[in-house]
Amino acid sequence: MKRTLATLLAIALLAGCESRSNDYWQGYIEGEYMLLAAPAAGQLQKLYVRRGEQAEAGKPMFALEQESERAARLQAEEQLKSAEARLDNLRAGRRAPEVASLRAAVTQAKAALALSSSQLAQQQKLFKGGFIAQAVLDQAQSAHARDAALLKGAEAQLRTALQPLGREDERKAAEGDVAAARAAVAQAAWRLEQKSIAAPASGLVQDTFFVEGEWVPAGKPVVSLLPPGNVKARFYAPQAALSALAPGRTVEIRCDGCPAPFAAKVSFVSSQAEYTPPVLYSRESRTKLLFLIEARLEPADGVRLRPGQPVDVRLK
Repeated sequence: MKRTLATLLAIALLAGCESRSNDYWQGYIEGEYMLLAAPAAGQLQKLYVRRGEQAEAGKPMFALEQESERAARLQAEEQLKSAEARLDNLRAGRRAPEVASLRAAVTQAKAALALSSSQLAQQQKLFKGGFIAQAVLDQAQSAHARDAALLKGAEAQLRTALQPLGREDERKAAEGDVAAARAAVAQAAWRLEQKSIAAPASGLVQDTFFVEGEWVPAGKPVVSLLPPGNVKARFYAPQAALSALAPGRTVEIRCDGCPAPFAAKVSFVSSQAEYTPPVLYSRESRTKLLFLIEARLEPADGVRLRPGQPVDVRLK
């Protein structure tokens, strides 16, 4: 009788376990990693994080050498200052000493023209009286014409100097040079910023792919970051359950060793069926899987150990 009751109890327990296992779908956790890289190549100058650390959003992750970019930004800033100085000079017009010099040149040209006009009048009278030759009169006329032309040139230079904005075409060209110089400064600053990468979101530093001093090619990831929101569960369900697994539906996730189940929402349902899931493990085989664990030693204790030395680890 006791053997019969024990047998019936064992059968009931096995049936209960099988019924529970049929209520779950096997799956695995997957993470969508952020691979942080710089658009330009360079030597890794500073690595601010180590794998396994938690990084906050905005925290510096790594920096490449920046000497060339700093020099380029400094050059662009100096060129901008020079272009702005030229534009200010055109807008301000000539300085007071330059204007005074041009006024004096006009006064001198007027005096020279008055003298040559008086001499020309005298030479004309003498030529009519037959006292001088034609060549002397021609020389006086040439001097008068020269002094008249010099006066017109001096007056034109004075008018140009008194204009407050200078020539319109020169001012527009100078404004274009200033705009181009400002764009060059912004571009140089952007290139400098791209040599130092910060965390775009908070998350776990999953891995680092270079050490300080190594050459990093352009676009090559240096740090792998896993934000909490990029963790998801992938599982496989039969066709009969698809109607209950619409996007937005809440599901429960359990794991070995977890004290309580987790809640998650369905975000994607495949439109194609798969006969064989890629990587799934039965409850019997999952206990045989081994996972890598890293434990860091204090510097004082690390110097006493050697690479390759066997150790035993247990919970403290």
